[in-house]
Amino acid sequence: MDEDYRPLLPDRHPQANLFICDVADAVIKSDMASMEHPIFTLSKKPIRDVKRYEHGDVVLEVTPGPKGIANIYDKDILIFAISQIMAARNEGRQYSREIQFQAQDFLEFSNRHTGGHDYDLLRDSLDRLDSTRLRTTIKTGGEETWEAFGLIEGAKIKRKRHDGRVTEWGLKLSEWLFKAIEANEVLTLHPDYFRLRKPIERRIYEIARKHCGSKESWQIGLKKLQKKCGSSDAIRNFRLAVRALCDFDHLPDYSVSMEGDMVSFRSRVSQQMIVGSGFTTKLMPDTYEAARQAAPGWDVYVVEQEWRAWVMSLLDQGMEPPRNPDSAFIGFCRKWAARQQR
Repeated sequence: MDEDYRPLLPDRHPQANLFICDVADAVIKSDMASMEHPIFTLSKKPIRDVKRYEHGDVVLEVTPGPKGIANIYDKDILIFAISQIMAARNEGRQYSREIQFQAQDFLEFSNRHTGGHDYDLLRDSLDRLDSTRLRTTIKTGGEETWEAFGLIEGAKIKRKRHDGRVTEWGLKLSEWLFKAIEANEVLTLHPDYFRLRKPIERRIYEIARKHCGSKESWQIGLKKLQKKCGSSDAIRNFRLAVRALCDFDHLPDYSVSMEGDMVSFRSRVSQQMIVGSGFTTKLMPDTYEAARQAAPGWDVYVVEQEWRAWVMSLLDQGMEPPRNPDSAFIGFCRKWAARQQR
């Protein structure tokens, strides 16, 4: 099949391992607030009108800057920053709202091309993120705020004087978003999120990930789904976009079906769990040998019981099970051995 007609973009950097600080750590993370509510526009064209959204007790007003409202591709930078902070937090390293990074690291992380034009697009994204202003009652970290604030509080690009080469990119997250990270109000995204071609596909995946999670299934009416997506398209076109997801069946984590105007999502990973029986996923035979290498001298079956108890404690807190249990267990063994040596 021609690449232009495949439902998913190619994996442009299959060897990249950016921010995989440990195989047990989730790499790609996003905040729950922007997954549930339509903060970002779905259009690549500049949107310079104020966008207002109301749902229940949530009020959201998004005001554009000179280059328009930040779009869902601009959000990749925030996902990148959140993932970096969460990786540091999980490893006990220092972290803050300020992030410094190399552009190529971000481009590979988000499955983008790495040509000169892509660096210009990155700069434009930072501009939109910095100038887009929010007024909202969405709570983060248990606090409700009604004030004007940006998604980030400034960005910087450092260049060398003699050749103009960019040596460092940086940004500072808003306090509103940082509170969400501190409160662990984040969810792991499937790596193929960055391979989804269309903005509406990314947005629908976010909503499914937030509301369906690891539950077996979840349903929502078509018009309500369109509202939560923030789509201004005609309902007939939105319906066609959802039907395409049903036909190609390429949405990560979830299969999609539609009867009339009721859209159903079914988790592809929910069968890993047997309700009431604990975390019963079987590990591959080779996993135990890798675990012995990760925790030499330790009885891996004893460590396995500790790991399963730890996973169940996460599930009891409403968190998600590991997407790759074998890799997660090996990473747990490595951390276990390191803790015992301290």
